[in-house]
Amino acid sequence: MSTQGETLLKIRNLKINFYTYEGVVKALEDTNLDIYEKETFGLIGETGCGKSVTALSVMRLLPEPPARIENGEIYFKNVNLLEKTEKEMQRVRGNEISMIFQEPMTALNPVFTVGEQIAEVLMLHEDFSD
Repeated sequence: MSTQGETLLKIRNLKINFYTYEGVVKALEDTNLDIYEKETFGLIGETGCGKSVTALSVMRLLPEPPARIENGEIYFKNVNLLEKTEKEMQRVRGNEISMIFQEPMTALNPVFTVGEQIAEVLMLHEDFSD
């Protein structure tokens, strides 16, 4: 146990490539990260350095193909997320791990109210009914 508390998220040796028509794009290579319970954490860096790819890999939302996780482990509460099925990940997303995307204008649909969109997420992840 660390002095910061229990490890909530642990990424080890994560390597992600994107396979394109123009060749292989090495997005992450041997990425390691520890985030502890009750810790405030910020991931900053230049455009294109892998911040979003890292977050999307934790959520298991990278499009495969073209993305491929070549190596590594992603542990959340001591469970390797890379070993979970898509159905199991759907229970994790929104309930235990959430992501606020960089461009809210592309994430929100202007045809529906914000309340309707939040309710949709709650119904999907919390098993609420109409």
